[in-house]
Amino acid sequence: MKRETEHIDNEWFVVRHSGELPEVALHSSLYYLTEAEDGPKLTLAEHHLRELQAAAMERYRDIILRDLLPENRNTSMYRGVKRAIINYQRYQRFCLRQALEVSDGFIDEVAEAFSSLLAVEVADAKASAYETALNCSLNELQSFAMEIGLAVNELPKELAGICPVPDPSGEIAIV
Repeated sequence: MKRETEHIDNEWFVVRHSGELPEVALHSSLYYLTEAEDGPKLTLAEHHLRELQAAAMERYRDIILRDLLPENRNTSMYRGVKRAIINYQRYQRFCLRQALEVSDGFIDEVAEAFSSLLAVEVADAKASAYETALNCSLNELQSFAMEIGLAVNELPKELAGICPVPDPSGEIAIV
């Protein structure tokens, strides 16, 4: 039993601290624990599965919020709002496939972080010739806002002036 717990704890750590694709890490860990030739070939109890799923959910939380925190904008770990949107949508699909509930608290946390980031972007743009860290269109920002329960009219009106928009070639250009 101690050995089984050790294997599960190790895989929990792998999932919780995985890279950009927590769902892939979860499935790799489940395969290793239950089926892999070199794995322990365990039969996981439901609570162990839930612990591993929770680790993946927490990792998604980390990477989504990482890209919505203004203080991360000029760091090497920052991937931008577009990546946060993509990861949020991956998170939702993951929860749906795993029959897990997306908590209202998490949605609120994302909405608050998103709103704060946009406010800081607008303030920085007003204060100087700041090059925006936004990497998606106004339409994408508005769609995401609605997805997380924000009304479009709650977004800063100045976004239209600083938001990158796709040019005809498909590249992102600053207007």
